[in-house]
Amino acid sequence: MDECKAVVSPVDISTRLSSSDAATKVNAPFREAVGALMHLMTATRPDIAYAVGYVSRFMENPQEEHWVAVKRIFRYLQGTKTHGICFKPGNKIDFRGYSDADWAGDLADRKSTSGYTFMLMGAPVSWGSKKQSSVSLSTSEAEYIALSLAIQEGKWIHRLLCEILAATNEAGPELKIRDGRYGSWTRSLYEAEGGTSQTVGPERRHLRGRMKIRK
Repeated sequence: MDECKAVVSPVDISTRLSSSDAATKVNAPFREAVGALMHLMTATRPDIAYAVGYVSRFMENPQEEHWVAVKRIFRYLQGTKTHGICFKPGNKIDFRGYSDADWAGDLADRKSTSGYTFMLMGAPVSWGSKKQSSVSLSTSEAEYIALSLAIQEGKWIHRLLCEILAATNEAGPELKIRDGRYGSWTRSLYEAEGGTSQTVGPERRHLRGRMKIRK
C-alpha cells in the first residue's frame, strides 16, 4: 500500500462493523496487518489506538468489510508519516489527561469502548482504548467507566512524576482529567451524590473526591 490514497481519519465514523457466520472469510493477511498496527500503536501512534482495537475484535473470522477497515488505517498512516511525539519546553510541568467513551459501539453485544490519553509537556505519554466489560445504559454511564479507567492510569503516572521531581525538590504537577462530555459528568455526579442510581456505583465511588474536572 505504498502508493495508496491517504484519508484524514483512521476510522469511518459512518461505518459500524459486525461479524456474520455466513459471510466468507477474507483471503488477506489480516492478522499480520493488525499485529503490525498494534506494534506501531503501542509505540508512537495513540491516534490509531481506537481503530486498531476495533478491527482486532474480528481476528477469528475477518471478512471483507473488516479488511477494508484495516486498509483504511494504513491509508491514514500514509498521509501522516510526518506525525510524531514532540515535547514542548516550559518552566512548569504541564500534565493533563482526557477520557471519552464510544457508547454501545459494538453491534454484537452493545458494549461501549473506553479511551484515554495523558499528555506531558504537550506530548502523549500514555494512551489506551479498551472495550468495557459490561453494557452501559447511557452515555453518562459509559463515560463514568471510561473516566474511572483513566484515573487509574493517571494516578500511577502522577505518582511516578512526583517521585522523579522530588529528587530536584520540585513540586509535582496537579492531576487533571477532562472527560468527553462535561455536562453529562456534572449531571451524573449530582445523581451519584443523591443516590438515585446504582448502575455504576463502584466507578462513582472511585471518582468522587479524586479529581478536578476541567471545563
